[in-house]
Amino acid sequence: MHLSAAVLELEYTLIPHGLHVAGRPLSEAQQIDMLLAMAQASHDVALDRNAVAAMVSGQTPAKALATAGLPSDHYSLTALMGLVEPCAHLAVDTEVSALLHALDGRYVRPAPGGDILRTPAVLPTGRNIHGFDPFRIPSALAVRDGKQQADLLIQRHCADGTPLPESIAMVLWGSDNLKNEGAPIAQALALMGALPRFDSYGRIAGATLVPLEELGRPRIDVVMTLSGIFRDLMPLQIRLLADAAYLAASADEPLEMNWIRKHALAYQATHNCSLETAALRVYGNAEGAYGANVNNLVESSRWDQEEELAETYKRRKGFAYGRTGRAVQHTALLQSALADVQLTYQNLDSVELGVTTVDNYFDTLGGITQAVKVARGGQTPPVYIGDQTTGNAAVRTLDEQVALETRTRMLNPKWYEGMLEHGYEGVRQIETHMMNTMGWSATTGQVQPWVYKQLSETFMLDPAMRNRLAQLNPTASARVANRLIEASERNYWQPDAETLNALRLASEELEDRLEGVFEGVHV
Repeated sequence: MHLSAAVLELEYTLIPHGLHVAGRPLSEAQQIDMLLAMAQASHDVALDRNAVAAMVSGQTPAKALATAGLPSDHYSLTALMGLVEPCAHLAVDTEVSALLHALDGRYVRPAPGGDILRTPAVLPTGRNIHGFDPFRIPSALAVRDGKQQADLLIQRHCADGTPLPESIAMVLWGSDNLKNEGAPIAQALALMGALPRFDSYGRIAGATLVPLEELGRPRIDVVMTLSGIFRDLMPLQIRLLADAAYLAASADEPLEMNWIRKHALAYQATHNCSLETAALRVYGNAEGAYGANVNNLVESSRWDQEEELAETYKRRKGFAYGRTGRAVQHTALLQSALADVQLTYQNLDSVELGVTTVDNYFDTLGGITQAVKVARGGQTPPVYIGDQTTGNAAVRTLDEQVALETRTRMLNPKWYEGMLEHGYEGVRQIETHMMNTMGWSATTGQVQPWVYKQLSETFMLDPAMRNRLAQLNPTASARVANRLIEASERNYWQPDAETLNALRLASEELEDRLEGVFEGVHV
């Protein structure tokens, strides 16, 4: 079973960090699904279901492979051995006893938080979770992983026929960095040719530069934009990133090998400011503010020109964080930095979410891409997604990622039929995916027209499907039709006259349902 499908079928509830289905421990089949997903996420190994089933029934890893008629190869055996302890924990209910301990005011053991698929140490469930140690992020493992992800991004960009990028805009979320111990932070540092520096107690104390001879390439300028959660939870990491940018800008190195210093000197001359100000590369909201509001504009359809989205983004995210960790508004400096950006990037770290699942992705990555486009005089930069939901990460273009998610979710009968089983909320989720897809068109223009065409055919131009949606949730159904028409009016796709007329008739039909004057289904 595919990793995403396995996870989607589990439908679990965290209590408070436990894994239950409808208040009961996982069934044997659900344990197998979870272990298969763990093996793929942690080891990038697609294990045989029969072998995992044999292990769940009590056999050793080696015997389980033999029972399934499989050779005892190194990768499968290693992956199965890594699942022995999680397998034992999944079969036992530890949450009720932990809850009773807590209600009695007794001791509840601690446990790390995070993604259970990538961090099996979360098990057993029912423990008192702690998020992270702020003095040890990024971890040593995250530093190694971050360097690998930085290399993958560079390789993918160059493989598309473009030279090494001088400047990159990267979105950093707090939730992702908590789950993987700061790998995206380490990736940003690796691109700049820097490492975290720790004191004698193992606590983070700042940044240090990797010598150019060891780095083997120029230092890449990285403009980092933070989520509000990142800003609130990781002040030490903000200062770490700001320190790395300043050290690089101050380094006595050739400009052709240090693009951070090259740009900082140019910004210093343009804005008549200190080098420390010109080296500011960490941006986010003002204290107490969250989000870029680009998602709210797209959802309400209350915008005319795409430049309005860029302006909204810059106003909200134009606050720079330096080595002191305090926010100072520097919208003009951000504009200069964005004008040099040659690609935008964000990590995808959760198997539960995709770039079309929630609007936060196009609000942040889409918003900064649109701001870069305006700063570059109308030229949209390449947009990349680092898919790290499996052990073997991949870097895709946004175009590829949206197409992948559309095929595996929105156009996948298993997915939308599963959604419709949830009735009103399921239709709302379908409408949410539709809105988020259009959000990517509005902010990046990198959604292929066939996406809208096939979504129209699947949900609106099929009378039977349209009727099902309308009966379950007439309001969300009408919004689906209206989004497709709005996408056409904004030239994100160009349906033929017959298709457009059919969509308008469908929209009118759904509006009639809402107003209580519905007479019959348009064919």
